[in-house]
Amino acid sequence: MRLRPLSEAEAYARCYGDGDDNVRSVRVTPRTPRYETPISGESLREAFEQRLDERESAEPAANGREPAAA
Repeated sequence: MRLRPLSEAEAYARCYGDGDDNVRSVRVTPRTPRYETPISGESLREAFEQRLDERESAEPAANGREPAAA
């Protein structure tokens, strides 16, 4: 039975030891955007879905037959 909960550092040291000189932890800062995009990801996804829907509705007419039943 444990007398007190372990901190994250204590748990890490218990699992992985004190570490190695070949390994070091670094904190990475969030990457800044390189340029402003003219369209948002959500509008791009909606436009893509719309094009897919238009293509699917045009296929049976282009083939001259009804779509296969699923």
